Amino acid sequence: MEPINRTILQTDWITITLFTSFICVLIAKSFDYTRFVNFIILPFNNKYITIYTKKEKLFNWFHILISLFQIINTTLFIYFIWREFLNTGVVKNPFLFPILLVVVFLFITLKTVVQLANGFVFNSYKTFNELIFKKLTYLNYSGIVLCIANIFLTYVAIDHKIIIIIGSILFIAINIIGWLTVLRNYQNFISSYFFYFILYLCALEIAPLVIMGSFLK
Repeated sequence: MEPINRTILQTDWITITLFTSFICVLIAKSFDYTRFVNFIILPFNNKYITIYTKKEKLFNWFHILISLFQIINTTLFIYFIWREFLNTGVVKNPFLFPILLVVVFLFITLKTVVQLANGFVFNSYKTFNELIFKKLTYLNYSGIVLCIANIFLTYVAIDHKIIIIIGSILFIAINIIGWLTVLRNYQNFISSYFFYFILYLCALEIAPLVIMGSFLK
């Protein structure tokens, strides 16, 4: 029998990172258990969107904590992608994950702020607030999928590439559903500002993703 080399990865910091994200969820759950349950069943029942779109929207502790959970797990998933497919040498840098975390946090925060600023420009702040809330809600829910994928990638000895591909597909699918929901609910508003919507789509949705992809490379 030929010996097989096994690479033992240090998972202590990953365990701490996942545990931190779980704490965000537990605190959010303690704040509003009913809201948490409605959030968990989002793919099967649109009650969460219906109830909370008209309420506190973005600036609410529950939404902020769930967003932090999503940001942490998105960053960790990007780290695994980087380690598996991209520059493996850079992965040895102990500051890689903190740098990625800051970049993802700033990316989502600045993108949200600029989108809200557009609401002021077009005198449609309330509509933009609701639109962004719905998109971020589906983005936050996709964080659950990435969290499960991160657990498998950390503790289960299976093909990481398969897990990354499945996690990426589910992540994209959930966010496409979110986008379709937004387009369906705001089709009259979008048709009234169709030209500006195209500019918005290119400048604030597609361009940031291209920039983020370029950064990862």
